[in-house]
Amino acid sequence: MGRALIIGAGGVASVVAHKCCQNSEVFEEICIASRTKSKCDALKAKLEGGKTKIETAQVDADHVEELVALINSYKPDIVINVALPYQDLTIMDACLETKTHYLDTANYEPLDTAKFEYSWQWAYREKFEKAGITAILGCGFDPGVTGVFSAYAQKHYFDEIHYIDILDANAGDHGYPFATNFNPEINIREVTAKGSYIENGEWVETEPMEIKRVYDFPEIGEKDMYLLHHEELESLALNIKGIKRIRFFMTFSEKYLTHLNVLQNVGMTSIEPIMYEGKEIVPLQFLKAVLPDPASLGPRTKGKTNIGCIYQGVKDGKPVKYYVYNVCDHESCYKEVGSQAISYTTGVPAMIGAMMLLKGEWKKPGVYNVEEFNPDPFMDALNEWGLPWQESFAPKLVD
Repeated sequence: MGRALIIGAGGVASVVAHKCCQNSEVFEEICIASRTKSKCDALKAKLEGGKTKIETAQVDADHVEELVALINSYKPDIVINVALPYQDLTIMDACLETKTHYLDTANYEPLDTAKFEYSWQWAYREKFEKAGITAILGCGFDPGVTGVFSAYAQKHYFDEIHYIDILDANAGDHGYPFATNFNPEINIREVTAKGSYIENGEWVETEPMEIKRVYDFPEIGEKDMYLLHHEELESLALNIKGIKRIRFFMTFSEKYLTHLNVLQNVGMTSIEPIMYEGKEIVPLQFLKAVLPDPASLGPRTKGKTNIGCIYQGVKDGKPVKYYVYNVCDHESCYKEVGSQAISYTTGVPAMIGAMMLLKGEWKKPGVYNVEEFNPDPFMDALNEWGLPWQESFAPKLVD
C-alpha cells in the first residue's frame, strides 16, 4: 500500500519499525534514517526476513536540504518523525518542499529554551493545506492516544466534557539507581519545568512537582503522581467541547525525585552552556551521555504501565464519569519487539497513525492534532496492534 520514511533510530523508532514490518500489507517498504547510519543498519539486521522491504540512510535532521534530498531520493508516502522534538520544524519544512505527508509524536521545542507549545507547528496549517498534504501532530501515547481517547469519549458518551485528568503511571523497575525511560534530555527538561493546567480557559502555573496526588491504578496499585505541564492540554482545550479544566499527572518514585533534586542542586540539569577545559558544554547533555541509554533498559525492566484519562461531563442533561486506559507489560513488550513499554506505548500509536493516513482514514490537507480525526478506527487498531484499552463508568476521581 505504501512506503514510510522513519527518521530516528532510538527506542521509539525501533518499535515503529518493528510494527511497520508486522503490518506489511500497509507498509510494503520502509527506510530508517538517522544521523548515525550504523544504528539504522543494526535495526535493519534485526528486522529482515519478513515481507516489508527495508532500507537505511544517513541524514542530519537539523538540515532541511539533507532531508529534502533523502525524501526526493526515497519518495516516501509519509515521513514518520521519531527524532528529537528540536527537529520537528526542519522535518516539516522538508515535507512541505517535497509535498510529503508528515507525522510526529511530540511537539516542537527550541533547543535553547525548556518550553514546548503547538504554536510553532500550528503556524504551518495554511502551508500544508495549500500543499495538499497532511501533518498529524503528537501521535504517541501522551500526547496521542490520550487525544484519541478524548475524541472517542466525546463522540460516544458525552454531550460536553467538563473535566479531564490524564494519568500516566509507570510501575516498571529497571534496577538502576537512576535512569530515564525515554531520552534523558527531553525527560528531565519536562520534569524540571514549572507545572501547569488549564482552568476556565486560562493556564494556571505551578512550581515543579508542587501538586501531588496518590492514585490507585488498576493492575498497578497506589502510586504518587505529580502535576506536570503537558502539550496535549493545549490542543484538547480547543478541540473538546465544554472543557472547564484539564490536568496531567505522572508518577515518580521517591528515589527518582531524590536523585533528580540532587542533580538539579548541583547544576547538572541546566541547559545553559558552561566552559569546561576550554570547551563549551551543556550540563544536561553531558548528564544524558553518562546516564543509561533508555534503549538499553528493555531487558532489565519488569512491571507495568497504566496510562489513561478520566472524564467528567454530561450526556442528555445527566452527569457522566468515564475512565479509559491501557495497561502495558514491560517484559511482554521486550519479548515482542526488544523494547520496554515506554517506547512501545509511543511507537505503536505512531505506526497506527501512519496507517490511518495511508488507508485514507485520517487524510485531509492541513495540520491536525489526533483528536480532530475520527477516533473509532484508531481505537479498533489499538486493540489489534498491542495496546488494548479498558473502560469504566465508575472510576475513582482525582481530587
